[in-house]
Amino acid sequence: MKFVISSTELLGHLSSVSKVISGKHTLPILDNFLFKLEGNELTITGTDLETTMITKIELDNAEGEGTLALEARRLTNMLKEFPEQPLTFDANMDNLNVDILTENGKFSIVGQQGDDFPQLPEIKEEESKSIKLTASILSLGISKTIFATADDELRPVMNGIFVEISPENITFVASDSHKLVRYRRTDINTDINVKFILPKKPASLLKAILPSDNTEIEIHTDKNNAFFSINGYQLISRLVEGEYPNYSTVIPNDSPNKIIVDRVSIYNTIKRVAVFSNQASNLIKLKLSTNEMVISAQDIDFSISAYEKIKCQYDGDELEIGFKSVFLNEILSNLGSTDVVFELLDAVRAGLILPVDKNNDSEDELMLLMPMTIN
Repeated sequence: MKFVISSTELLGHLSSVSKVISGKHTLPILDNFLFKLEGNELTITGTDLETTMITKIELDNAEGEGTLALEARRLTNMLKEFPEQPLTFDANMDNLNVDILTENGKFSIVGQQGDDFPQLPEIKEEESKSIKLTASILSLGISKTIFATADDELRPVMNGIFVEISPENITFVASDSHKLVRYRRTDINTDINVKFILPKKPASLLKAILPSDNTEIEIHTDKNNAFFSINGYQLISRLVEGEYPNYSTVIPNDSPNKIIVDRVSIYNTIKRVAVFSNQASNLIKLKLSTNEMVISAQDIDFSISAYEKIKCQYDGDELEIGFKSVFLNEILSNLGSTDVVFELLDAVRAGLILPVDKNNDSEDELMLLMPMTIN
């Protein structure tokens, strides 16, 4: 088996695939890339058994065919040190020795049998559903929600993004029980209904390879896996088993107290004031009066405190509510609107944070945050 490939092109593909490889496993073969040469097509695969990424490269110069596993870390680290140049991979399939020939030298490594690599998941046609989405919608849906996913061993369904597709819309939801994000788009074209929970790791990997344009992405799902095909890559993810909670029951229907405030102004104020909050609770208080918001924090143990006033649009009754500053600023940093609106019922029930301006009329974005008790 022999082929010639650009060092830069190969490194680009391996860098994407290597993010799948975990290190937390009991099978040494999973520390390897699987190289498969058929005709002029080179297929490279990485997996941690839960998530698999496959990339294909068309070659101009290739001889023979075969399957071989090569150590991922050593190969990637070596390629990082090469300038752009053609590399010749010459593999002896009898003893698995691989010579990598450069313009000025030779690097020799030993591979492993490709047959030892785990069998890849295959779509179950009788259970499968297919849909095509634009990359921008999928990328935005992941970006807007992934920060709100949980890390809960007791409730694994909370550790991913819930995706619900219908002829009317596509909805992305994530929650860690303190905050909840729902991102919905109505500009899709499908006649199927499908829902699944995409784990955090493959969602992050998918986000990294998705372009921000209207490239069409093919998604195939069955009961256990989701298959995403895009620009020479295929990502296969085992889906989280179980039923996602009925998130809509925690979203308030009507909140009488509405506050409009500049997003950057409140974000920066919270960052300054939160320095003086208790390190364990990160509690900040928002005190609302007519067209004014006072943001304050204190740490009684160290006798420190801070407050800052900012202008807002509010004509309701005086109200004081507490939030965890880290969570609130996470939400504000993931909203793109110049102004945001807080919709509050009272000091003890969930508050909504919504963008005032929309980038797209087909977009519906909602953030929910549970308040903290003010002592």
